Amino acid sequence: MTPERFEMVVGLEVHVQLKTRTKAFCGCSTDFGAPPNVNTCPVCLALPGALPVLNEHAVELATRAALGLGCVVNPVSVFARKNYFYPDLPKGYQISQFDQPLATGGFVIIGKSEKGIDVQIGITRLHMEEDAGKSIHDRYPGATAIDLNRSGVPLIEIVSEPDIRTAASAGAYLRTLKQILQYLDVSDVSMEEGSLRVDANISVRPPGQAKLGTKTEVKNMNSFSAVEKALESEFNRQCALLAAGGKVEQQTLLWDGARETVRPSRTKEGSHDYRYFPEPDLRPLMLDAKWIDNARKNLPELPEARKTRLVQEYGISPTEIEQLTATPALSDYFEAVARASKDGKGAYNWVMGEVMAALRASGEEITGFKVRPADLAQLLNLVRDGTVSHTAAKQVFARMAETGKPAAQVAADDGLLQVGDEAAIATWVDEVLTEHPEEAKRYLAGEKKLQGVLVGFVMKKSKGRADPKRVNQLLSARGG
Repeated sequence: MTPERFEMVVGLEVHVQLKTRTKAFCGCSTDFGAPPNVNTCPVCLALPGALPVLNEHAVELATRAALGLGCVVNPVSVFARKNYFYPDLPKGYQISQFDQPLATGGFVIIGKSEKGIDVQIGITRLHMEEDAGKSIHDRYPGATAIDLNRSGVPLIEIVSEPDIRTAASAGAYLRTLKQILQYLDVSDVSMEEGSLRVDANISVRPPGQAKLGTKTEVKNMNSFSAVEKALESEFNRQCALLAAGGKVEQQTLLWDGARETVRPSRTKEGSHDYRYFPEPDLRPLMLDAKWIDNARKNLPELPEARKTRLVQEYGISPTEIEQLTATPALSDYFEAVARASKDGKGAYNWVMGEVMAALRASGEEITGFKVRPADLAQLLNLVRDGTVSHTAAKQVFARMAETGKPAAQVAADDGLLQVGDEAAIATWVDEVLTEHPEEAKRYLAGEKKLQGVLVGFVMKKSKGRADPKRVNQLLSARGG
């Protein structure tokens, strides 16, 4: 038996920290990066007598996420205790939801089939829960430190159907899911900070077989590419095990990125091992139908809808639109520039060119970029009006990125306003012809292709201020 004779079957569990200022059941801060154990109180430390109080904003964000993913939000959901022991789980249980989750159903579209049909990955459920603390193993040799700042941070867990058949499809699902959650503004979905974490359930079976094989769960994946590599590795391991006549054991595995292999962690628990029962200190969560409808009506524009609209309004190609809508912040910036300048194509060229290059060089986020959309639109208008040349515009932009000043002010302060005065341009042309005698001789002898070279020399000499149209006219007159 070889991998070609088996089919991969994957379901993903994605844990997403919600973008709230305070924790799920207390008023402690959710700020990332605070000194260890400062964002704690009797509730998240599980001190006797402390009682949880549900964070209303966490419910709002979880509901928005569920509706944005096409789920059915249940009017009644129940919090439950999920009992297990970790050193960083002081209560000895996690408040989660079990048989009555917040939402069920839903789907994510990850692309088109060869026949042009949407490829959907189903969502089984979306439920609310609290995060555990964090065990730190590598800071103190021979010891494990516990940081409970994360304990009690509100999460949603999004459980997919076992609809994924390839590692690449798993990556596409995760990237699309992350983008949707960004547009919904429910989380910062940063894997680096642990606000988006993925567990993968994987099994194999012969193609065409309906029955699922024994699954394993892979954890400890810190990037989408790591998820893809881990799935490929575990798929090959299971195929080889079955080919040798062995059996797949249901267990939890850890992905070792350095060795690019999986290793056993523990035997996989079933739901009965967690001894779920309704949380006695929290009443059932009851959501009014009108409240749910209002949340649905107030959903922000989602990626696919925005792509369609931007293509129609600004004439952006499907390939270009994928780049522009990668994040809502980038898309918002582009659209603000395009609206103010009334030049969709020009806005695209500048945003994906100079703006992205400047952000990559500085490491800044676009939300904190010094060149505001209105100022970049002003620069586009100055170029279109002939006030600033294309060459000088790049210099103006660089100064705008340094200083945050508007385009018109930078162009005036730095002497980069376009010069249309014929006498001044004629002087630059004369100087260029004198300084480049070989090119001048060949051009004046009829080698017209050198005109562009000479125009470039003039633009350089004038520091981008000369009107290119007048430069061309004067050179043409000189060349006969």
